[in-house]
Amino acid sequence: MEIRRDILWRVYLSFIGIAALSLLILGKAFYIQRFQGNYWRSMSDSMHQRIVELDADRGTIYSEDGQMLSTSLPQFDIYIDFLAEGLRLKEGKIFKANVDSFAIAMADYFEDKSPAQYKKELQLAYKSRNRYYSLKKKLSFDEYKTFRSFPLVKLGKNKSGVIVEVNSKRLSPFGLLANRTIGLSREHIASNGKLKKQNVGLEKSYDSLLSGQKGQRLVRFIAGGAVPVEGFQVEPENGKDVFTTLDVNMQDIAENALLKMMVKSESLYGTCIVMETKTGKIKAMANLGRRPDGSYWEDDNYALRVTEPGSTIKLVTLLSILDKGTSKLDDLVEVGSAGQMVVGPRNVNDAERAPKSVMTVKECFAHSSNVGMSKLAYKAFGDDPAAFKKYLHRFHMDTRSPIDLSNIPSPQMAPLEKKSGGLMNMITMSFGYAIQVSPLHTLTLYNAIANNGKMMKPYLVNSIQNNGIMLKQFLPTILDDNICKSSIIDEAKQSMEAVITEGTGKLAFKDMPFAIAGKTGTAHVADGNIKYYDGVYQASFVGYFPANDPQYSCIVVIRSKPHAAVHYGGTLAGPVFREVATKIYAMYVQKKDPGMYAIKTDSSAYFYAGNTNDIKNVYKTLDVSYSDSVQQNEWSNVYASNYHPVMRMNSVRQQVMPNVKGMGLKDALYLLENMGLKVTVKGRGKIVTQSVVPGTSLAKGITVMLELSRV
Repeated sequence: MEIRRDILWRVYLSFIGIAALSLLILGKAFYIQRFQGNYWRSMSDSMHQRIVELDADRGTIYSEDGQMLSTSLPQFDIYIDFLAEGLRLKEGKIFKANVDSFAIAMADYFEDKSPAQYKKELQLAYKSRNRYYSLKKKLSFDEYKTFRSFPLVKLGKNKSGVIVEVNSKRLSPFGLLANRTIGLSREHIASNGKLKKQNVGLEKSYDSLLSGQKGQRLVRFIAGGAVPVEGFQVEPENGKDVFTTLDVNMQDIAENALLKMMVKSESLYGTCIVMETKTGKIKAMANLGRRPDGSYWEDDNYALRVTEPGSTIKLVTLLSILDKGTSKLDDLVEVGSAGQMVVGPRNVNDAERAPKSVMTVKECFAHSSNVGMSKLAYKAFGDDPAAFKKYLHRFHMDTRSPIDLSNIPSPQMAPLEKKSGGLMNMITMSFGYAIQVSPLHTLTLYNAIANNGKMMKPYLVNSIQNNGIMLKQFLPTILDDNICKSSIIDEAKQSMEAVITEGTGKLAFKDMPFAIAGKTGTAHVADGNIKYYDGVYQASFVGYFPANDPQYSCIVVIRSKPHAAVHYGGTLAGPVFREVATKIYAMYVQKKDPGMYAIKTDSSAYFYAGNTNDIKNVYKTLDVSYSDSVQQNEWSNVYASNYHPVMRMNSVRQQVMPNVKGMGLKDALYLLENMGLKVTVKGRGKIVTQSVVPGTSLAKGITVMLELSRV
């Protein structure tokens, strides 16, 4: 009996304890729900919902005539919410009715999976009630347009569950053209896990304007991803457009002329800059560096790289000694016949023997005599070498270039105080060593001579616009109204013209159809890992044209390969300058009326291209006879021969760029996109030009720009 009571007491005690604990839990639950419910619900939302940033569309960079140099193309990521009301209605009637046709459409268009694979994956995701199933990523606009016409998708968002996220990809339609000047706009994940921008060129300098303002979107995180919450979104403000001073035709001329010489000479790197004389506008800026495989690419902005310039600095020496009044242009200078002479504390060598032992100041400049120019500098500044620095400052050779780009390097120069070896440094500096300046510095000075002493600020951007509305316009800026007296400017012009008529540029510019003025430069390179014994040279030519009425100035700088046979400024850089000047003169200076040479249109002449069966059907319908030499080929060209249409085979091979000129846009898009190419289009009508030359080997994903006959 005692045992029974003891057991019952323990049971009752346990029951009372359990009841008390249950009451405590129920009470706590009631308290949380009644008094703390809002707080915990907000905590739950904060864990499952978050505001994410929406990137704005980046602005476009244009050439001066409105051609796109860098733009953003939309890319589309496609997801499906398999819990969408339309897909679940009536036990998934819509999904089941469309899954087969949708899978077939996906397989036929993208050709990456079979219809059975697509169907199996879609059914599995539907069964798993996946709310953020990733279907396709990085679709182009044309691919997305086609996708929207697929079964299921065309029923609309609510019935199909399709979620579309739009991103953008930066594209340079002209490829290599001015690629480094325009710059890059890329994002990467840094070592600390944060997203960082990697911009250079104009893309970096004007990043804040091009980027626009980011928007915000509220998203709910679920298994498999994040779903946007409808109605909680702030749209981003798209970036502004930048209109540059660059001219696509001039850039193409400069790029190709430089590239031909680089390939021919196997040089290490080179740059070519074209500036509009009266405004300082940069019309072209080509930069080419040699890659390990021997090809060339715009890998660095060599136009801004500071190096020892060589003899092009002799213009500073000439202007300085003339302004100081220690020498006149027709004064005689003994340079000797040995090609070397001791000047002050150092021995000076000429790269080539002077044509005579005694020359005028003008002849010393024209024949680029190191001995002659250093003697003139020693005469002017031997007692006070630091006075030479004042002239370097007056000509803006000791300050960073004011061009509208970021991270501009500063010039470097050896000290000119007497106690710091200034006399030796000044003599060395007078013919292009012991000082480092960029090609743009040199060009800015020579352009000032062409502009009658008025030094213009070099600049790359004309205006900032937003949807065609002008927000800010940049006008030519004068850095110095008059860098020296007009009489000295005239004497400098005479000396630069003498370089071409009798000096170091005579051979390179023989039989020029118009007058130019300029200066050659050759510097023996010793910087970085390169030593003098490596035999690397930097060849330059800088000048302006036409000499009697300067419109454009230009500089070409090429760094040779080691021990190159051709390494002088007149023979390596001069021919590039000649080609650039000749072509720009013909296109922009002569200003010939194209109508004078235009051939009258012959209404009986025509050229068409397209699908063979389509063309034959047209002729059959119109009951027009034609000559057929196509045989079984899928694509054809049609042209007139004696007023009679002739069909000729248009050969199309895989991985080789076809000729799509004369085609309609529909045929061209079908052909090129089936070859895995990206296509951008300008104008309407028939295709008249294509950016990739027919016969070029292709890589998947390359972009082809097509221009149609009417804009």
